[in-house]
Amino acid sequence: MVLLVEDHATLAREIETYLNAEGWRVRVTGDGIEGLRLASEQPWSMILLDLSLPGMDGTDICRRLRADGINAPIIMITARGLRREVVGGLDCGADDYLVKPFGLDELVARMRALARRTGTTREPVLKVGGVTIDSNSRRVEVGGAEVSLAPREYALLEHLARNRGVPQSRLELIEQVWGEPDELIFSQTVDVHVAYLRRKLGRDLITTVPGVGYMVSDE
Repeated sequence: MVLLVEDHATLAREIETYLNAEGWRVRVTGDGIEGLRLASEQPWSMILLDLSLPGMDGTDICRRLRADGINAPIIMITARGLRREVVGGLDCGADDYLVKPFGLDELVARMRALARRTGTTREPVLKVGGVTIDSNSRRVEVGGAEVSLAPREYALLEHLARNRGVPQSRLELIEQVWGEPDELIFSQTVDVHVAYLRRKLGRDLITTVPGVGYMVSDE
């Protein structure tokens, strides 16, 4: 789930509507203090954080979150484009920086790229939906019992888990797990492997996102 902290109501609605259409779930607030509280209350797949906010500046929010050990990917979105502002946003712990006005398709592309880039460097042990994944030993457990997965099944599961809360299209999964861009050949293979995982790990673990692809979440 994505947290959007943006006080420009029209832009916030446009971003929320576009992301919802792309299969992302979004929580919106226009207040900096409220944004800090929400960001601290639960894990987020990504945080979109405006720089200029009422109540608390975006850089202060970002700095507080990083100091508290919250490592959700953060993209700063702002009307300021001066080099010192960009550097300041990144120095406070943001992962990327997008200057207004920007295309919503560019925002989504950056979000997906950031999810891929940061997802491979995080928790060695992942826990999603009652499933534990040890990326060091490639061991998968359900309720404490080990479950045997084929190499491709494991790679698909780990990729979905590292991007939990972020819908993954079949083409993205093909490129990231299979390393091939040919959707016509491999899209059905994705569906088959998802069916294998559901059979072994439980049908509720992987959610089908209509018109998008698949996703796992912490819920």
